[in-house]
Amino acid sequence: MVNITAADVNKLRQMTGAGMMDCKKALVESDGDFEKAIDYLRKHGQKVAAKRADREATQGRVVAAVSDKEDFGCIVMLGCETDFVAESDDFKKVVDDLSCIALGNQPRSLEELLATSFEGKTVAETITELTGKTGEKIEMTQYAFIDNKDAARVFAYNHHGNRLATLVGFSEASVKEEVGHNVAMQVAAMNPIATTANEFPEHVITHERAIAVEQTIAEGKPADKAEMIAEGRLKKFFKENALDEQEYILDSKISVGQYVKNNGTAQIIGFRRIKVGA
Repeated sequence: MVNITAADVNKLRQMTGAGMMDCKKALVESDGDFEKAIDYLRKHGQKVAAKRADREATQGRVVAAVSDKEDFGCIVMLGCETDFVAESDDFKKVVDDLSCIALGNQPRSLEELLATSFEGKTVAETITELTGKTGEKIEMTQYAFIDNKDAARVFAYNHHGNRLATLVGFSEASVKEEVGHNVAMQVAAMNPIATTANEFPEHVITHERAIAVEQTIAEGKPADKAEMIAEGRLKKFFKENALDEQEYILDSKISVGQYVKNNGTAQIIGFRRIKVGA
């Protein structure tokens, strides 16, 4: 039998929000496998926080920006050890410079951005110098972009404090400014997993359906009705996690997809979301 430590129990508790005894039992039943333990808690009706929620806190700064033509948008994130460094002028300047470099060069990967030239050095060398200057470990941990190969127009949203930023791409450049801003804000607030339900891989749908069936049976519902009830819960999963189907944060009577449709012919092509510490 796998030895389950107090640290293991606490880690699962932080990941899920479930009670300590429930977490311990889940880990015992799952032989210490955290993914299986999360599924165990879900199957037994525990309220489990989304896997994508905040983990152990890290510090840093994230900036989203779009090009002058608004056909390319990027998000850069620079991580550090303390909030003191993250709020320093030198750190903020480097992050802002990095977003400008990304907009100017439009790199296709984090590795390509790190190798980009910046004031006679590479971006990676600039970050290393900042590490020496601050005495903290500084690293660029995430980079994301949307370009005109995917979308006709891109919008960026930076949440207050620059710890969260998003991009949203639309199929038409004529999309209203207000619509673009509001949908980018929706992504920040509601953290969708996919743009539409059709984007979820089949193995994810199969997994969620199985969880819903087992949870339904565990609640004492008849087995012959479990599949039907599970389909309802699967629809709820899509409504909560597919951007198009989410309730619009400024009008819960309509979905995000309906809000966009009510304001023109453009469609949401995709989104990116990066949060410090997530």
